[in-house]
Amino acid sequence: MQTNILVADDDIDIRNLLELYLVNEGYQVIQASNGKEVLHTINSQRIDLVLLDIMMPEMDGLQACIAIRKNYQMPIIMLTANANDLQVIQGLSMGADDYVTKPFQPLQVIARVKAQLRRYLQYVSSTVRSDQIFLQHVSISIPKREVKVDEKTVSFTPREYDILLLLAQNEGIVMPMEQIYQQVWKEEMLTSQNTIMVHIRKIREKIEHDPKRPTVIQTVWGVGYKAVSGTVGCDEK
Repeated sequence: MQTNILVADDDIDIRNLLELYLVNEGYQVIQASNGKEVLHTINSQRIDLVLLDIMMPEMDGLQACIAIRKNYQMPIIMLTANANDLQVIQGLSMGADDYVTKPFQPLQVIARVKAQLRRYLQYVSSTVRSDQIFLQHVSISIPKREVKVDEKTVSFTPREYDILLLLAQNEGIVMPMEQIYQQVWKEEMLTSQNTIMVHIRKIREKIEHDPKRPTVIQTVWGVGYKAVSGTVGCDEK
């Protein structure tokens, strides 16, 4: 699963510089120029770490940090022009995990990113992720049999939930229709493939931002369906 890092700074040169180094390390980068864009991005897709500038327009980094911590636990590294600034102390007390002072060496930022991700991924692998699956803007709580889309609980029939969970647990793997039917219905598929297709259509209507251009549950023509955790373009319908 690819690691998604959100770089938030109102200076496009800083954003592009950080993206260059982060992409070189194999991370996927999403950019934001203000706090409102930060919250919109985090609520619409999975983010594993945030590089968050303190001074931004519309909503500053401190306000964004407070809002993030109401619902999310991913690492937050503050970017600041003054290491002695009271705002740094405020940021750390509001839930930030670390800070980097501008001007910075990009490799220093990379080292801090790796350190925070290592701690975070070790934590979630032993707690949340064993019980919860994330697919872009969709989260599935296995113990609760609960699905949230953009942090809002969505109702599913038992069959719809079982199909979604099966695909999510096999993220990135193409599941033939016959296999989906056998594992969900617990019997051989003797009926038309339309049964699966209808259920997939209903699932997409509930979880996709654009059901006509699905990104979470994708069709592999002539084979079956697969769940995709990363946000990618898709032409399948």
